[in-house]
Amino acid sequence: MAENVEEKKEKQEHGLENPSLETNQSDEAAEKSAETETSASEKTETEELENEIVKLQKEKEDLHQRLLRVAADFDNFRKRTRTEKEELVKYANGNLISQILPILDNFQLALDVKEPSDDVKKFLTGMEMIYRQLLQVLEQAGLAAINAAGETFDPQKHEAVMQVEDEEAADNTIVEELRRGYMFKDKVIRPSMVKVARNPGKQ
Repeated sequence: MAENVEEKKEKQEHGLENPSLETNQSDEAAEKSAETETSASEKTETEELENEIVKLQKEKEDLHQRLLRVAADFDNFRKRTRTEKEELVKYANGNLISQILPILDNFQLALDVKEPSDDVKKFLTGMEMIYRQLLQVLEQAGLAAINAAGETFDPQKHEAVMQVEDEEAADNTIVEELRRGYMFKDKVIRPSMVKVARNPGKQ
């Protein structure tokens, strides 16, 4: 027993056995371990935050793009609606005027009577006044006759119902108007019915 005490004293004197030193080393190891765990935890949290930021930025960009598309669609809808409304107002009387065109045709046929008698001439004079008044009202609303005789055939404005050989007229020239055509403002509401010259040798 005395020997063990002596050995212990010798170890302590030579620094071979120091409880305080062992405790400090243990504490330092624990602190390092705690620091390592804290550092790892902070790194994980930082990565999670960065991932969350990236995710939120992507969602923000997606929402921004969707907002831009919705705004563009709404702008296109607004422009289309405004254009349709303007066209509706502009051509509001188009159908009514189209229905009046046959009446104008009948006036023209009646006024083209050949060699009328005196009584018929008086009647035609009154009819012509009515015709001109009606035509003036329609022209003020936007109606305009399409030029035909002597013009080059235009499929947008003319409807060819007959072709005739004509050595004097240039090829594809209208030689006779069979029924008058009309435009309402800038739109053809009825093409002219015409007879077209065929003369390949004369352009």
